[in-house]
Amino acid sequence: MTTTLAPADDVREFGYNQQLDRTLGTFASFAAGVSYLSILTGTFQLFYFGYGTAGPAYLWSWPLVFTGQLLVALCFAELAGHFPLAGSVYAWAKQLASATVAWLTGWVLLVGSIVTLAATVLALQITLPQIWSGFQVIGDGTGQYDGAVNAVVLGSVLIVLTTTANVLGVRLVGRIASIGVAIELTAAVCIIGVLALHVVRGPQVVLQSQGTAAGHALGYPGAFLAASLASAYVLYGFDTAGSLGEETCNARRTAPRAILRALIASFVLGGLLLLFGLMSAPDLADPALSSASGGLQGVLLEVVGGPLGRVFLGCVVAAVSICALAVHTAAIRVTFAMARDGVLPFSHRLANVSPTARTPAMPAVVVGLFAIGILLLNIRQPQVFTVVTSIAVLLFYIAYLLVTGPMLLARLRGTWAGGGAFPLGRWGLPVNALAVLWGSVMAVNIGWPRAEVYNASPPHHWYLQWGAPLFCGALIGVGLLMWHLRLKARAGVLASHAC
Repeated sequence: MTTTLAPADDVREFGYNQQLDRTLGTFASFAAGVSYLSILTGTFQLFYFGYGTAGPAYLWSWPLVFTGQLLVALCFAELAGHFPLAGSVYAWAKQLASATVAWLTGWVLLVGSIVTLAATVLALQITLPQIWSGFQVIGDGTGQYDGAVNAVVLGSVLIVLTTTANVLGVRLVGRIASIGVAIELTAAVCIIGVLALHVVRGPQVVLQSQGTAAGHALGYPGAFLAASLASAYVLYGFDTAGSLGEETCNARRTAPRAILRALIASFVLGGLLLLFGLMSAPDLADPALSSASGGLQGVLLEVVGGPLGRVFLGCVVAAVSICALAVHTAAIRVTFAMARDGVLPFSHRLANVSPTARTPAMPAVVVGLFAIGILLLNIRQPQVFTVVTSIAVLLFYIAYLLVTGPMLLARLRGTWAGGGAFPLGRWGLPVNALAVLWGSVMAVNIGWPRAEVYNASPPHHWYLQWGAPLFCGALIGVGLLMWHLRLKARAGVLASHAC
């Protein structure tokens, strides 16, 4: 017989009082995951990179990455059915692993979320000036640093808006996300339809490499592995539905399904968008296809025409904005979850919940300020954009491994039997093992210091090419020092949150 817990009991079972506003329904939970994945943001933001690195055949990385991430999502769905707690990956690691591993998971996820927020808002620069030149506030776009500085200005404005929305409460965030996702999904279907009506070649285009194998030590496989970053950047963040577990009605059943539905919906629509974009591009040899100022946006404007194309690009801007809101929201929940466990500096302030909005307001401001600080790195170093994006993806893969790895060990030791509201049953062990293998291979692939990924154009700097492994190594090292020297001794659920 299964016992149905009251909403507050879902949290008290793990030693916490229910303080957050539990109002999100099924669609809002789904919207949280979809808006983080945001197919219009990711596909339009990094199409130029995937195409320029491996040609049309880079599209095969889309189903490859989806299959690997689906394995991870299935593990997360099972965990979300057991542990409906704020902070998702951090909270799950806390239940499966040692306190040190759990803290490191939260630390890596938190920094990854802040970096992702900075990387997401930079996408405005790729789209807004193509809608109207007036959005190029700094210079006319032809100066060496015009685009980089303008990206910081536009991104900072958006972060201020997402901070404000999150401070006002999860009800507002849920409504904005639901409306935004409805717009994004509708726009995606319409864009796919319009592109399908203007195809000029068949689907065999995905077998072409456009000569991108030249210059790679591994030939085309090397180019393809590098280009897979374009797909890996889009298909992560589906755990957001689980991160809002304490604010979701019937979270044990709603969150697992929202995680999987968000990933599958994004895969289907994103894949069709990329496929028909390639099939309808007027000229595959056009260098604009592999340029940040052209890319998929340029294809859409050429195929559809100015006015309607700009309407669609406006929907892309809306998708970027909703994606930034979801990323910000998820980062706040990780901060809150760690703070109420007393494992962050200034935990009492960061864990404070507004009595009126019933949301942690201080983390919203702190996350926003740190994200703007990361944006400032882009001013004189435009190449930092790709490095920042890659680091964000790598940090999430590491954080996911710090959950799926201990989960696999627990299965092998017999201390984790699965089950709950979303049981994997006898498939649990093979799915979990493959998820760990996938995450390990992709973490190495993304972090590999390739010049074509991290420092593709001059000026060339060694610290850019080695940016991902250096940053991640330093982050983990500093984090472990902080934990063992200062934070570990203070760990423990704050009295204000303990039941």
